[in-house]
Amino acid sequence: MLWPDHIQTALDIAVPLVHARGKRLPLYLWPAMNPGKLSDDDAERLVAELDRRGIGLVCRWDHSRFEESLAESLPVARAQKKLGLRINVDATPCLYAFFNGEEATAHVDDSGKPFWDPSFGKADMGCPFAVDHRRPDIRGRIERFADAYRREGLSPGFVFADWEVDGPIAWNDAWAASKRCRRCRERIPEIGNFLAFQKALYDLRADMQRDVYAEPLLHRFPEALVGNYGVYPHDGFRYWYDYFEREEDWYPGVRDQKALYRHWPDEFTGTGYTFAMPVVYTWSRMWRWYDFENADYRWFRPMLLAATNAARHTPSGVPVIAFVHWHTTDPPRPPDPAMKQMSAWAYQELLWHMLLRGVDTFFLWCPAEENAEEIRLLHPVWAAAQEYGEFLERGKPVWFDVPSTPGAVISGLLLGDRLLVRRTDFGENEKEVTVRVAGQEVSIPAGKGCRVLRLEP
Repeated sequence: MLWPDHIQTALDIAVPLVHARGKRLPLYLWPAMNPGKLSDDDAERLVAELDRRGIGLVCRWDHSRFEESLAESLPVARAQKKLGLRINVDATPCLYAFFNGEEATAHVDDSGKPFWDPSFGKADMGCPFAVDHRRPDIRGRIERFADAYRREGLSPGFVFADWEVDGPIAWNDAWAASKRCRRCRERIPEIGNFLAFQKALYDLRADMQRDVYAEPLLHRFPEALVGNYGVYPHDGFRYWYDYFEREEDWYPGVRDQKALYRHWPDEFTGTGYTFAMPVVYTWSRMWRWYDFENADYRWFRPMLLAATNAARHTPSGVPVIAFVHWHTTDPPRPPDPAMKQMSAWAYQELLWHMLLRGVDTFFLWCPAEENAEEIRLLHPVWAAAQEYGEFLERGKPVWFDVPSTPGAVISGLLLGDRLLVRRTDFGENEKEVTVRVAGQEVSIPAGKGCRVLRLEP
């Protein structure tokens, strides 16, 4: 059987697991999605081969080609059910778009004239309070697929969406546009206060996701993991900027050298989502945030801050599934000759620390031309970590510190009186580092790899 190129790449590079993953979540890969139309036998073969490597195959729900989409996804879902695996779904197309170009969704100025906010690179970003009439259509798309699965006796176990540049977003020129909009001013009495404006938009954004996406799925499949790109519990700040977001000095937040980590309202709670989905990418702008001579730590610090933020604040029992990407993300044009890509070593160390801080699994995103190299870096870390499956499954993260300057980074999972620990040094340092765990002082020696230590009784 000749699989599609992207699927074959995943099969060729990701070797079968040495240590079984048990009932833990699989690894998700952008290249391991949408294999096309398969027979039931071929779908079972492919699902099994990917599962041998610990990878979960994902199929997309596309309402614009409903019948074809079902014909492609149902054989895979049947195979996953037969093999006792989680049925995985990408619902992204169904959610686009609330802002669909209708004049009724535009902002309205004092003279009654409609206008748009073009600052997101999307021509029809309009008024966040003018899209309620779009909800039934979008919810209906989700319900149509969900009901088709339910008629087949199939229960999706993991459903994600990559819903980003649509709906209420507070960055860029959104505040200025809303202050100009008559409808927005009526709906947000304290619109002159950015934090009040921001909270109003993210409360609305959360409610929209709950209403059209999470609720119809969880009503039918209460055990499903449902979530969206970039939506997760956090400490009130965001440690990354998406490609469509501008950096502005006036944003409320905290300064760290040249980085401005923005204030960010709680979006997760109102969605009803059942898993957290942080984004841990090598966004190119991170490079200039710090002046460390150690180039890798310029990337490592903000990326581990983002991962730690989600892992530390997500409630126990709610999985953390982190989007990851190694190649420099959204690189500058023209290229910046001074910018050094994060080393493969530092990226793999980051992945280990994410796991030892409570991230449950990864979801690789990458353009097609990066598939092979991205899988080659990610899969060996995730596969090797399965040796410590009992720690990943039942261990409790004990450190969340991210050093403000290059030095020793330590992460660990405590299980009973045993501690799985990893120490990564940015710079030369052979000295032991003493930390406190469960009321005891523990010395962590320098050295490569993970080690299991036993605490005093």
